[in-house]
Amino acid sequence: MNRDAPVMQDSKTSLLEAALRVIRAKGYSASSVDDICREAGLTKGSFFHHFKSKEELALAAAGYFATRADALFAKAPYRTLEDPLDRLLGYVDFRKAILTGSLSEFTCLLGTMVQETFETHPAIRDACDQHISAHAAEIAKDAAEAKRRYAPKARWSAQSLGLHVQAVIQGAFILAKAKNGARIAGECLDHLGRYLDMLFDRPRAKE
Repeated sequence: MNRDAPVMQDSKTSLLEAALRVIRAKGYSASSVDDICREAGLTKGSFFHHFKSKEELALAAAGYFATRADALFAKAPYRTLEDPLDRLLGYVDFRKAILTGSLSEFTCLLGTMVQETFETHPAIRDACDQHISAHAAEIAKDAAEAKRRYAPKARWSAQSLGLHVQAVIQGAFILAKAKNGARIAGECLDHLGRYLDMLFDRPRAKE
């Protein structure tokens, strides 16, 4: 048994955490290995022990970010709601609730990287697509159930709706960066919630 393994794992995790912070703040191209090592408090020797290049780190960071996001959303309060439409709308409310901290803390690593690398780094582009699409597919599960219950004749697909939700969220992050604040992102999510509610013919409770 290698007694150094836990330390090596900790340093790798530190580099991944640092990559999330640095790349979300500076972008992929402007982030250097030196920046990430400095943020992690580690040497370049430690970096190259775990990763052959910045691109390899970015690929690992994409998976790490997606795994952390999956865990966060799996434990979110809306997941316990019985009605699939309530879960769908609750997802949007939860996305709004976590618009906290700095822009680099709540915006998406995947969206940030794919905008820069879609043409120059196809491996990073494909990894971002894989993880964004997987998250959209989870949303589509609730959308499909809600569609069967409240909009069975609708011509749109649950899969396309899941991707549309992600498109709105990524666009909201871009606007938040452009306007240097979370408020506009919250307003976009409010509009998204209203739009989703209008797609389904759910009986309204009498006031």
